[in-house]
Amino acid sequence: MSMCGRGVESVDIRQLEYFVQVARLNSFSKAAESLFITQPTISKMIRNLEVELGADLFYREGKSIRLTDAGEILLTKAQNTVESFQSLSSELDSLRDLKKGHIRIGLPPMVGASFFPAVIGQFHKKYPEVTIRLYEDGAKKVENDVETGLLDVGVVVLPVNSARFHYFSFNEEKLQLLVPVTHRLAGTESVPMSELAEEEFVLFREDFTLHDRIITECVKAGFQPKVVYESSQWDLISRMVAAGLGIALLPETICRDMDRSRIAIIPLTVPAIPWQVGMIWRRDRYLSFAAREWIDFARGLLEE
Repeated sequence: MSMCGRGVESVDIRQLEYFVQVARLNSFSKAAESLFITQPTISKMIRNLEVELGADLFYREGKSIRLTDAGEILLTKAQNTVESFQSLSSELDSLRDLKKGHIRIGLPPMVGASFFPAVIGQFHKKYPEVTIRLYEDGAKKVENDVETGLLDVGVVVLPVNSARFHYFSFNEEKLQLLVPVTHRLAGTESVPMSELAEEEFVLFREDFTLHDRIITECVKAGFQPKVVYESSQWDLISRMVAAGLGIALLPETICRDMDRSRIAIIPLTVPAIPWQVGMIWRRDRYLSFAAREWIDFARGLLEE
């Protein structure tokens, strides 16, 4: 047979699988039986392969066959290719069946402690081979890292750009005022924002959405807040308040864990500042099987 075939680039994996099986069993009929296809089908597939490569792969001597020199060369390469493909298929099946995988999740500190230990625990119990890496940052950085692809999914303070992100909301509440128990406002039932004009504030850092939200609401109320401390940890902020270093505004969920013997927690009114939390992921980026399952799993638990 002349060497004028179309070449190796036109060979597909099924042809190689059939060729390897014929070579292993030294028989077209046995190979066809093991592959659950007819002998004419496998004979035609091997003939097409020979045409495409431009070389005979088997000597046909009656009912017996043996590899040609070209067949010997192809067998070595084909076995490696078929084994690699079968390994890849197995890996992909494992991913589809959620036997393995990896998910990168961004969480603001005050959200992670409140909502996710139980969710992550249940997910790990169901999918023990899927690893989760948590990145704890402010909501603004989490949103940016999801957008750039550093994270698969993230939890942020809503709203977000719905043209850029898919999302679902799982918690909505209001900010509460935290003051030391010795503060002049400690015994009041509610406090308007304008009443805080002369106070010193302890805020989250600038990479936290609440930093800008609180400053914006203060300006709307007619004053620029006096910021004396900034932190990335809500428990440190609460301890600063308890020590009399300033006041703070934190979500209701966080306030439930405060030491009421040292901190007074008061509803904030006029305006009541909403705090809505959601999980986001990019609209135009591929999500792994594990990440998609995590979204569905978390959504099912958090939206209950």
